[in-house]
Amino acid sequence: MGLTRQYLRYVASAVFGLIGSQKGNIVFVTLRGEKGRYVAVPACEHVFIWDLRKGEKILILQGLKHEVTFLCPSPDGLHLAVGYEDGSIRIFSLLSGEGNVTFNGHKAAITSLKYDQLGGRLASGSKDTDIIVWDVINESGLYRLKGHKDAVTQALFLRDKNLLVTSGKDTMVKWWDLDTQHCFKTMVGHRTEVWGLVLVSEEKRLITGASDSELRAWDIAYLQEMEDPEEPEPKKVKGSSPGIQDTREAEDGTLEMDEAPEDRILTCRKAGSIMREGRDRVVNLAVDRTGRILACHGTDSVLEVFRILSKEEIQKKIDKKMKKAKKKAKLNSCKEEEEDLEVNVEMTLQGEIQRVTNIKTSAKIKSFDLIHTPQGELKAVFLLQNNLVELYSLNPSMSTPQTVRTNRITIGGHRSDVRTLSFSSDNIAVLSAAADSIKIWNRSTLQCIRTMTCEYALCSFFVPGDRQVVIGTKTGKLQLYDLASGNLLETIDAHDGALWSLSLSPDQRGFVTGGADKSVKFWDFELVKDENSTQKRLSVKQTRTLQLDEEVLCVSYSPNQKLLAVSLLDCTVKIFYVDTLKFFLSLYGHKLPVICMDISYDGALIATGSADRNVKIWGLDFGDCHKSLFAHDDSVMYLKFVPKSHLFFTAGKDHKIKQWDADKFEHIQTLEGHHQEIWCLAVSPSGDYIVSSSHDKSLRLWERTREPLILEEEREMQREAEYEESVAKEDQPVVPGETQGDNYFTGKKTIETVKAAERIMEAIELYREETAKMREHKAICKAAGKEVPLPINPILMAYGSISPSAYVLEIFKGIKSSELEESLLVLPFSYIPDILKLFNEFIQLGSEVELLCRCLFFLLRIHFGQITSNEMLVPVIEKLKETTISKVSQVRDVIGFNLAGLDYLKRECEAKSEVMFFADATSHLEEKKRKKKKREKLILTLT
Repeated sequence: MGLTRQYLRYVASAVFGLIGSQKGNIVFVTLRGEKGRYVAVPACEHVFIWDLRKGEKILILQGLKHEVTFLCPSPDGLHLAVGYEDGSIRIFSLLSGEGNVTFNGHKAAITSLKYDQLGGRLASGSKDTDIIVWDVINESGLYRLKGHKDAVTQALFLRDKNLLVTSGKDTMVKWWDLDTQHCFKTMVGHRTEVWGLVLVSEEKRLITGASDSELRAWDIAYLQEMEDPEEPEPKKVKGSSPGIQDTREAEDGTLEMDEAPEDRILTCRKAGSIMREGRDRVVNLAVDRTGRILACHGTDSVLEVFRILSKEEIQKKIDKKMKKAKKKAKLNSCKEEEEDLEVNVEMTLQGEIQRVTNIKTSAKIKSFDLIHTPQGELKAVFLLQNNLVELYSLNPSMSTPQTVRTNRITIGGHRSDVRTLSFSSDNIAVLSAAADSIKIWNRSTLQCIRTMTCEYALCSFFVPGDRQVVIGTKTGKLQLYDLASGNLLETIDAHDGALWSLSLSPDQRGFVTGGADKSVKFWDFELVKDENSTQKRLSVKQTRTLQLDEEVLCVSYSPNQKLLAVSLLDCTVKIFYVDTLKFFLSLYGHKLPVICMDISYDGALIATGSADRNVKIWGLDFGDCHKSLFAHDDSVMYLKFVPKSHLFFTAGKDHKIKQWDADKFEHIQTLEGHHQEIWCLAVSPSGDYIVSSSHDKSLRLWERTREPLILEEEREMQREAEYEESVAKEDQPVVPGETQGDNYFTGKKTIETVKAAERIMEAIELYREETAKMREHKAICKAAGKEVPLPINPILMAYGSISPSAYVLEIFKGIKSSELEESLLVLPFSYIPDILKLFNEFIQLGSEVELLCRCLFFLLRIHFGQITSNEMLVPVIEKLKETTISKVSQVRDVIGFNLAGLDYLKRECEAKSEVMFFADATSHLEEKKRKKKKREKLILTLT
């Protein structure tokens, strides 16, 4: 049976009109060896890399479906970790732009990402209150840290110690010992959410930002570095028990905490507070790579910059103060008392952390990043609320640093939501208009070719000939623009209220407007003499007015120009004759006002979309309702027929675009991509392209392909997608010995892990079948007394005619490292005995020892009870014990030999070139100078 009706599939082609979305953060990235020139910004589900100098987009890191929520570049500058709204993390290579590593462990959006100093580990915090530490090199999770009661806002590794410090919206700051994976200290010195924290002064000071105007500073002292090991223990509070932390209220009203001496690794004492100028909460708090510049901002447009003095600078200030104090004391004291004079000078927190300047941006700041140039200049890049990126520079070493805005990326998008879109008649140009500007885009290159300022635009169209455009504004004005010059030709006060709708007449000689002043006005194009030149220019004149009882929301001409459809605020659509303006039909049935409508190319059908989430299809001859369709989960915002067909598109506030067949009343396909409400869409005159705009500031181009779309297959694909989503939402498998809530594994059940487990089970089944066939074949050959060739399984033949056991190993090697544990976790125990026997064979052969040992230890851990109680597996475990110990020892010896060889080569190279490898010689020199100065000061004080 042939296809009765063939539809063609529309696919997403591009995202444009977006500079940076608001949910993520902006970061500097190193590209082509240059620092401070390129920035990465989240752009819905993608990441855009912008060249600040040229203002161009040079790389797009393609996302899948969910919005980007956090970015973190690796210390070596070669990779970028991207956190998404569904809790997944992808690591992209900045050289190739590909994301080969994916981590799935969180159930909610990623709120924090941080690499350790070497870039081997990555700590991720999420709205699900968990912190997971990932091994980037092995592409697997190390451990999950549970303890916070609300979303994690920041996580930081310490450079020299295996510790992690995290903050959360539960008002807590927690210190974690990563050797034992437990929280050894909780700081409760905040009354409100802790939104950010940084480590400064060689990690001896912690600065936290909360929901008030204070930046709190905490002095950190590590036990092994404390000068006086015999420090008296703090007195216990009566009634307290070991390991319980005691809190007390300080003078400033905040809570302080005494640590129990039994389990502390470090002490943390409040050093004071730095007052910010902003009165609202801290949104972002950060330091630059050198740790010398501290910056923070609130919900406003001001970044406050502070400078943290080094030890040498602090000592110089103390020496100066000491001299002044001594001079003052000498003047006030007698000569006899001069010898016994002692002056104590202490440095205040405000003296150690000095305010440098405030950077005022053009709009509210969403995120920022800092970088120090080799010339000593500080660069600050901002992602602003109005779809804008700005770069500022200043010299912090100057006494009064001047802030200079050096670059700005503006052309790539509007400052506010796009409310109207139009295609030119040749399908090449796209018009988008927002609250302050009109932009003309080239559809093929997606470049902005013209920008014009305007009032708040609500509707628009290209004038026939594509040389001028007409805009309808919120104030009721008609604005006529010339595209060649970008000038405003004329402004006409058309309506007293908002001008909601425009409709070009089919004869292209005029148009009709509908506004909030309860009137519909007819306009004709005309040529008038230009005052500034001898040539004539285009203008419009009003010809007729149709007065109505309600506000007009939408107007539309029929293709033969005989009828005019007018949507009113009373939820009805009224049809009038164009020539006499007499009433013809009233279409009523919607429960809420009709926001959008369109008439088909042959004038037979009119489709109306309403705020009641329904689309109704009417016959235009008698006004009968052919069908009412429940179209969207929220208001239907836009409706447009595909030219020369009875197919139409609808866009809704539920973030979706849907295609419908008005003859068969069937839903054809759904275009998903936008992350917030869709305001409008435009269909090209050829029907090959669609452009849509949304509250997420993005414009999306959709393209019609030559691929036929079969409805049954589309429904099947939709059911599969729903099943995959339901699998991810299912409860995680319970491990024996652990309760459901205490899952400390780093993985998460996804459709990929389920498919990987299915592949393992299929491989074991094939192994069982093939081994049974081989046994039967041997018996038949023995009985027959001659060798008969055994037919090879097609699957094994596809892998190069390998053995069944080798095929199982290939399947294990093909599973992603980050999904391995979770795939093994969902395997039924009936497959485990065969897997253990096969592991024994593989390890004896010495193939993939590291991978197999990892799988083996995990299976032993989760199935320990069943394995040890099964007598059949006791000899297998004994053999595994022998083989794994011997083979792991061999692998360790090989690695040790290789390391020793590399170490020898390193020493040889150092001896030849007389330079230090893998270390910063300058830092060693500075450390030596610092120690020398300290010794000299001690000698001076003693003498």
